[in-house]
Amino acid sequence: MKVRVYVTLKEGILDPQGKAVKHSLNTLGYSSVEDVRIGKYIELNLNNNSIDKLDFQIKEMCNKLLANTIIEDFRYEIEK
Repeated sequence: MKVRVYVTLKEGILDPQGKAVKHSLNTLGYSSVEDVRIGKYIELNLNNNSIDKLDFQIKEMCNKLLANTIIEDFRYEIEK
């Protein structure tokens, strides 16, 4: 199974990389860009047939390693 994990900064957490990209886009003439938030995309290929067990494992992986849950949120999609 393929799992797509999206990790983003929580609302209210400053994103200096996003600010730098926004500034660069504005400098290039894309003045309609009002805000940029940078995140992470992680793709996992897993050998697991149990959706219930897989759901638990993905949450555990995100909480332990893939996301810093103090400042980041995560969501994921499972593709069969």
